Amino acid sequence: MIRIVASILSLVILFSCGNKQAEPAGILKPAKMQAVLWDVMRADAFTTEFVKKDSAKNDVEENLKLQQEIFAIHHISKEDFYKSYEYYKKNSALMKTVIDSMISQAEKKPTPKISPLQVK
Repeated sequence: MIRIVASILSLVILFSCGNKQAEPAGILKPAKMQAVLWDVMRADAFTTEFVKKDSAKNDVEENLKLQQEIFAIHHISKEDFYKSYEYYKKNSALMKTVIDSMISQAEKKPTPKISPLQVK
C-alpha cells in the first residue's frame, strides 16, 4: 500500500514539474505576436495622427479596417490576436520579451530623412 501511494505521489510530482511555459493552443508564437503587434501599434499611431484630424472619417471605423487588413496580411483572425494578447498580458515575462524585441528592431531600422523641397 505504501509503495502504491509513493508511486502515485512520485508521478504527481514528476508531472507537476513539466514545462509550464508551453503556450496553449491558438496562441501566437512570440515572433508572430511581435510582428502583428508592431503593425497594430503603427495602425493606431496612424489613426491618432492623421485619421482623427480628418473630420470626414470615423477614426474608430478606420482603425478597425486597418486592423482587419493587418490580420489578413498575417493570416490570423481578430480572435487569434486578442486571445494571444490577453495571454501575453497575463504572462508579463513573455510580453516583456516581445516588447523588448520590438524596441531593438525599431532601433536597428534607419529613420528615413526627409529633406525640404528645393524651390527654384
